[in-house]
Amino acid sequence: MAFPSAPSALWIVSLLTVLFTAAVHSNIFNDDDPLQPVTSDETVSVGGTVTLTCRVAESDNSSLQWSNPAQQTLYFGEKRALRDIRIQLHRSTPMELSITISDVQLSDEGEYTCSIFTMPVRTARATVTVLGVPGNPHISGFENPVRDGETVTLTCTSTGSKPPAKLRWYKGTEQVEGRDDLVVQDDPTFNVSSKLTLEVNAGDDNIPIVCAVDHPSLAPGDKRSEQALRVLYSPEVYISPGEMMPIEGQKFSLRCLGKGNPEPTDYSWVRKDGELPPLSKADSAVLSFLMLNKSDNGVYVCHADNGIGKGMGEYTLQVQDDARNLTDDAHNRTDTTAMSTSSGVDHAVIGGVVAVIVFILLCLLIVLGRYLIRHKGTYLTHEAKGSDDAPDADTAIINAEGGHSGAEDKKEQKTQRSRGQEGVFHLDGGQSGGGNERGGSFKRCG
Repeated sequence: MAFPSAPSALWIVSLLTVLFTAAVHSNIFNDDDPLQPVTSDETVSVGGTVTLTCRVAESDNSSLQWSNPAQQTLYFGEKRALRDIRIQLHRSTPMELSITISDVQLSDEGEYTCSIFTMPVRTARATVTVLGVPGNPHISGFENPVRDGETVTLTCTSTGSKPPAKLRWYKGTEQVEGRDDLVVQDDPTFNVSSKLTLEVNAGDDNIPIVCAVDHPSLAPGDKRSEQALRVLYSPEVYISPGEMMPIEGQKFSLRCLGKGNPEPTDYSWVRKDGELPPLSKADSAVLSFLMLNKSDNGVYVCHADNGIGKGMGEYTLQVQDDARNLTDDAHNRTDTTAMSTSSGVDHAVIGGVVAVIVFILLCLLIVLGRYLIRHKGTYLTHEAKGSDDAPDADTAIINAEGGHSGAEDKKEQKTQRSRGQEGVFHLDGGQSGGGNERGGSFKRCG
């Protein structure tokens, strides 16, 4: 048997390689070929379902076929080739073959091939990327409480992610920066951890610390872990009075309130300017006064101890007068005010009346003065008119007012009055000024 020479064999291998390359190139890159199948890459998370679709623009009644990364045939047209219940036929037509893979695992990742058995055979590939879903994050470092002013280091860890997840820290609602993530490969997934260092104070007690996972397989906030800080701090103390007002002769109490972690259990009371009053009693957080006295005035101090530290609060006691005295004083002040108000009103009324009277008197004086002035002028005028032919001033005025006849009438009336005066008789039989001869007296009016 003769074998081809070495140069001839090399030439044949080279020719086959060129032909294969041309065939593959025509299968993959000839977009104008209506029989060239078309696929698309897909991404799916572990446990999800992915759909693989292969299409051609035209059909020559050749069958389409899907194969897995291990080149095992999954479906040939409508016929199942691999007995895997996770793989189902979605659609089969002369121009399309679609299948679904459910409950996807990391081992399902790879290149899937769609082929159409024409001359030559045409193929297309689809890459399936499977995302490893990260597990719930876990925070460590909260095993023991931290004292006020100390530093705590917290660690957050998440496993099973692919590609590696990102971890984010939050203090309350504010994002804080931790150290760079530490990624450890656990083929085919990754474990990721991050550390956060905080200097805490009393205000950080019960503040939530959150570690959240950021990954393409998750929506924001899908997986997060939350833990509250526990900070030990000395108590803050303030004093609250039990009654509204400390009144002399009545009971009164003060309560010491301490806020700390842990809560204080040891309380003590002192008075700044001396000993506690004899009628007072200190019972843990409460200081009671059986009967207040002005001598109880002063500054009272409460000390609270919770084992972490001590705190203190102050209260200044100012005892008020007896309530009855306060009531009497208030009543007296009310009466005084009322009297002052009444007196003020009376003075105002009297002043108004006096002003009115003075005004009326002034008006009367003015009217009377004007009347007297007019009357005096008329009297002088009349006297001047009748002085020419009158024996006296009265006759002159009469003559001026009524003329000569009026003057005669006035004279007659005057004569009659004179006669009446003369006709007066006395009982003793005498006659005064004329009359008849009989006794008695009478007055003639005429």
